[in-house]
Amino acid sequence: MKWLILVLGIVSNASASVLVKIAMMPPRKFPSLSDPMAALGNWPFWLGLGLYGAAFLLYAAALARLPLNVAHPVLTSGAIAAVALCSWLIFREPFHWMTITGILLIVAGVLLITVRVA
Repeated sequence: MKWLILVLGIVSNASASVLVKIAMMPPRKFPSLSDPMAALGNWPFWLGLGLYGAAFLLYAAALARLPLNVAHPVLTSGAIAAVALCSWLIFREPFHWMTITGILLIVAGVLLITVRVA
């Protein structure tokens, strides 16, 4: 259950980042002094904001079940990897071999932190 909570936190965090990116792309508008009401119709922004809140709550729930030095690196690195993959799949942003190498190094580092040798 504790790992499911952490995975849901990763998914919520990454989804929120994708939605905020979508919210900032034309034709959507972010609030400005000249048109502060434009943000009300920007549903990806509000959904992303809600998912950031859900990610925080899931992170807090994971902290109740896992040590901080495990929960934080797993959530953070998982979100980094998920956002990198989503940026490539959804927005067609570059996904170079250096990005893949960096993600693999992050995952390896997190595994070294979280897996305890008996």
